[in-house]
Amino acid sequence: MFDTLSDRLTATFKNLRGKGRLSEADIDATAREIRIALLEADVALPVVRAFIKQVKERALGAEVSKALNPAQQVIKIVNEELIGILGGETRRLRFAKNPPTVIMLAGLQGAGKTTLAGKLGRWLKTQGHTPLLVACDLQRPNAVNQLTVVAERAGVGIYAPEPGNGVGDPVKVAEDSIEYARAKQYDVVIVDTAGRLGIDSEMMRQAADIRDAVRPDEVLFVVDAMIGQDAVNTAEAFRDGVGFDGVVLSKLDGDARGGAALSIAHVTGRQIMFASNGEKLDEFDAFHPDRMASRILGMGDVLSLIEKAEQTFSRQEAEQMAAKLAKGPKEFTLDDFLAQMEQVRKMGSISKLLGMMPGMGQIREQIDNIDERDVDRTAAIIKSMTPAERTDPTIINGSRRARIARGSGVDVSAVKNLVERFFEARKMMSKMAQGGMPGMPGMPGMPGMGGARKKGKQQKKAKGKQRSGNPMKRKADEQALAERRAAGQGGAFGLPGAGQGPEDFELPQEFKDLLPPK
Repeated sequence: MFDTLSDRLTATFKNLRGKGRLSEADIDATAREIRIALLEADVALPVVRAFIKQVKERALGAEVSKALNPAQQVIKIVNEELIGILGGETRRLRFAKNPPTVIMLAGLQGAGKTTLAGKLGRWLKTQGHTPLLVACDLQRPNAVNQLTVVAERAGVGIYAPEPGNGVGDPVKVAEDSIEYARAKQYDVVIVDTAGRLGIDSEMMRQAADIRDAVRPDEVLFVVDAMIGQDAVNTAEAFRDGVGFDGVVLSKLDGDARGGAALSIAHVTGRQIMFASNGEKLDEFDAFHPDRMASRILGMGDVLSLIEKAEQTFSRQEAEQMAAKLAKGPKEFTLDDFLAQMEQVRKMGSISKLLGMMPGMGQIREQIDNIDERDVDRTAAIIKSMTPAERTDPTIINGSRRARIARGSGVDVSAVKNLVERFFEARKMMSKMAQGGMPGMPGMPGMPGMGGARKKGKQQKKAKGKQRSGNPMKRKADEQALAERRAAGQGGAFGLPGAGQGPEDFELPQEFKDLLPPK
């Protein structure tokens, strides 16, 4: 959603890199470009004005003028101000001291409240709660049936005593659901209310009556992130008419310009608490302003990537894999390769995972063209092999390749390429296990995660970058390093430690092979 804004900001900050001192004209020009980028992204005008005012005031102050690298300081200021307009710190749900905790969802029809109720219920279930979905949208055709299906898919409880389609009293259903939840020992009640195509008095009155009947601990306003400026107007109307405690953004994976997300928290004074970024029930998570600002500035979202890895990879499996790799690369078989690949697939879309890595915005077109089915084809090839072939791929000759290709429905060249990729991946995994390169959390090679270590006096320190024995080559290397330092080369925008461009960022081989050719 923020691709266009991210591209514009990237181009703006590139003009600052390498400058040892910033003049007032430089800051004015940068502020003008940021203003245009925000307005093109459909950010509300009052938000743009407040944002640019803060950035300019801080950029003209001592923290930039006295900085060793003023361009990096400007980028740091923009990052901090972005976090501010997105709500500052992450806002957590408030739970009742005496269960059940009541969460009421409000919003316009079509914003995705019913589906989001299921996503929120599933998310709460993974947090150790027992949620109950309550069908109080009795106006929209088949809304009750839809919520019932969503609840079943999410594996959570459902309370739907009325058939809907214009039949039933939503206020009474909401009121009765609290006693039902207590009797059945549900600790969270999620009330799905009716919406309209636009703001009207009847919808507001019904939402207010449900709010008064159940006295919710949290009222969450669900807004479609793709409706642009109108999202802010709708949010203000709900805030004044019904009142809400937090915002949930739905359809964050759309191709709209994303101004609603950057405007709502600042305009309404209510923080964004959750974001839905896909159609699947697990494509939903808490909203972190700092991580979203990092994505917008092209620095990736490494923390979210780490959390996904920790949820997917178990410590026991990682230690077993590390122990196997420590014995030598030949211990790593195609069965292990398939298991690792399927674990990565469980983390979600390969394209989205790559998008969380720093600097990947510069090869966004290639990432978007990744064919997710390549993982399935690879799995089919491996599963068409015999156990002996998976254990020792060196025995796969021409006739075996032809048989495997027929069994998996691919060309012979695809089998050959897979085996070559496997040997490269095996070398990489072996280095990760020995601490030669960083791995993912829960994967071999991470500190404390079972990476291979030598004991006692035999343990050797990792060598630094070795200098070439050729004097001419050594001089060329030193000159190239000096030029990079003079240019302030660092992260995606020159930020130290913020990640480098794709030409410097080393991807796992499995990901490299999925990228389409340039």
